[in-house]
Amino acid sequence: MSSQRVQLDIQDHHVVMDNGILQVTLSKPDGIVTRIQYNGIDNLLEVLNEEVNRGYWDLVWSEAGSVGTTGTFDVIKGTKFKVIVESDEQVEVSFTRKWNPSQKGKLVPLNIDKRFIMLCNSSGFYSYAIYDHLKEWPPFNLPQTRIVFKLRKEKFQYMAIADNRQRYMPLPDDRLPERSKVLDVPEAVLLVNPIEPEFKGEVDDKYEYSSENQNLRVHGWICMDPPVGFWQITPSDEFRSGGPLKQNLTSHVGPTCLAMFLSAHYSGEDLVLKLKPDEPWKKVFGPVFIYLNSLTSNANDDPSPPLWEDAKHQMMTEVQKWPYDFPASSEFPPSDQRGNVNGRIQVRDRYVSEDCIPGKGAYVGLAPPGDAGSFQRDCKGYQFWTRADEHGYYSIKNIREGQYNLYAWVPGFIGDYRYDAAINITAGCDIDVGELVYEPPRDGPTLWEIGIPDRSAAEFYVPDPNPNYINKLYVNHPDRFRQYGLWERYADLYPDQDLIYTIGTSDYAKDWFFAQVTRKKDDDTYEGTTWQIKFQLDNVNQSGTFKLQISLATANIAELQIRINDPKADPPLFTTGVIGKDNTILRHGIHGLYWLYSIDIPATLLVEGNNILFLTQPISNSPLAAFHGLMYDYIRLEGPPSSTSTRRVKPANMAPNTKRISNVWLSI
Repeated sequence: MSSQRVQLDIQDHHVVMDNGILQVTLSKPDGIVTRIQYNGIDNLLEVLNEEVNRGYWDLVWSEAGSVGTTGTFDVIKGTKFKVIVESDEQVEVSFTRKWNPSQKGKLVPLNIDKRFIMLCNSSGFYSYAIYDHLKEWPPFNLPQTRIVFKLRKEKFQYMAIADNRQRYMPLPDDRLPERSKVLDVPEAVLLVNPIEPEFKGEVDDKYEYSSENQNLRVHGWICMDPPVGFWQITPSDEFRSGGPLKQNLTSHVGPTCLAMFLSAHYSGEDLVLKLKPDEPWKKVFGPVFIYLNSLTSNANDDPSPPLWEDAKHQMMTEVQKWPYDFPASSEFPPSDQRGNVNGRIQVRDRYVSEDCIPGKGAYVGLAPPGDAGSFQRDCKGYQFWTRADEHGYYSIKNIREGQYNLYAWVPGFIGDYRYDAAINITAGCDIDVGELVYEPPRDGPTLWEIGIPDRSAAEFYVPDPNPNYINKLYVNHPDRFRQYGLWERYADLYPDQDLIYTIGTSDYAKDWFFAQVTRKKDDDTYEGTTWQIKFQLDNVNQSGTFKLQISLATANIAELQIRINDPKADPPLFTTGVIGKDNTILRHGIHGLYWLYSIDIPATLLVEGNNILFLTQPISNSPLAAFHGLMYDYIRLEGPPSSTSTRRVKPANMAPNTKRISNVWLSI
């Protein structure tokens, strides 16, 4: 590492930050990163692109009242440049764009302040931005905002997102019409004549490389000669939307490296930020860190493992430094202007245990006030999340000042918890909320269940992909659901009749398709599907009421209709109505937004002996009918409530692969 002081060179149309390790050039007053010089490489960014298309902040916005997740694309260009900090140890520069009423309808009504920071002895640079909308300004929608870096294609060809998600990537040229075939959507192409023959026959789709916020801390690209890594590090989720399971894009063919702050991916319009009339809004996105590393050895060994391991180590260093103490804006509070919350969460389910059950691994977070579960649709405020330990204890540190609700959910149990009292965070506070008890939805004893209540469909059967649509990375990979075209495999497996699942003999890991999708017919049209769950009841008290608990992992322009023993009952016993625009099926996810339904089943609809539960998804008449559908998280049938029996007994009619873990019956 160099010990040189940080220098700032202000030119007519550019500014250069230089700390002796790297040089970063930004256009002035636009604030576009046009050049990154490092380790003998004159520019890590794509020199074939125009300067405005190399490293930039952008957003998508639309007028208030607009529907959908699209809008006007805007590369954010500043109109005023200012030096905020200039010292031997640090440089911070600002590129601002102010809004005024004469720009109504032409420019998003936001004041935007983009900041870039370089520190002494730091192998990288930081960026953050302050978005500010005044109360008297017009309302608008904001579906997306992010930072984009486009690297040199002849140098950066190896991408790394996780320990088991790394590979050499095709070139952007391979996606051109003469070298590829567009599949169902423009993002997905089949490589038919790539420059490198090894990629022939593979599918390239940026959504195959998405990741959950909780796992999206570091990703990037590696140049093999000279061995250099370019990494985007996000040390905190506080400025991201949708909670820890929200999925975002990472890196993809370009080579492109993203820092996503707000997007509607895997959630749809529910996560489009929509400002109302007379609603002020301000938010700080970032800082994020762009980290560069290299190897000095000229050995012939593969440089990717040590560069990746070093990037992960640097990511942990950045996480431990959060919140940073060097950003100059008063809008980014340091640690002493934040507060902490701690406590314990337990679960009370009298049909599982007479005693409270520790909330092992519970997700516990603070987010803007709302109903239970509202955090997954929040995109205006800040969120702060942690995981409880094996005894249910948790601690959330460095929370921004403000009023929040405390939200939680516990893997292994359905539903969402919200602490009734609002939590007011002030500078330096340390709040102990004590022992909280979550009582998940439960009316009676479990008669049977399918799946694991973990907000994902990953435990269900995910088929092998069509061999014509392969991504080699996901062959024999835990994330096999990321392969392209799996929705079409349903019709291959069930060409004439739909899925039938028999309680007690079927195994959901083998017999429950991961998504209830439409079936493609011979004439290339689609039809809705009806799945059956067959089960036996030994005793039915005709005066009682059974309860069906259904949690969904995602839904996309789908309707779930429930019928009991009569597949043609009209109206059905229950319908969700049309729900969801997650697009998870098309985008190779295994979950989107979480839905929970508790459905009363009158005992008069059931019989002693054999019963059938019909699950119908009928919607199939749009141009994208192949992607209408839903994924189940968990299904449970409960018997009528019992006021006398709370014994922990194994539910009847359970599959053989069911056992009790920590007093909870789980099917594995």
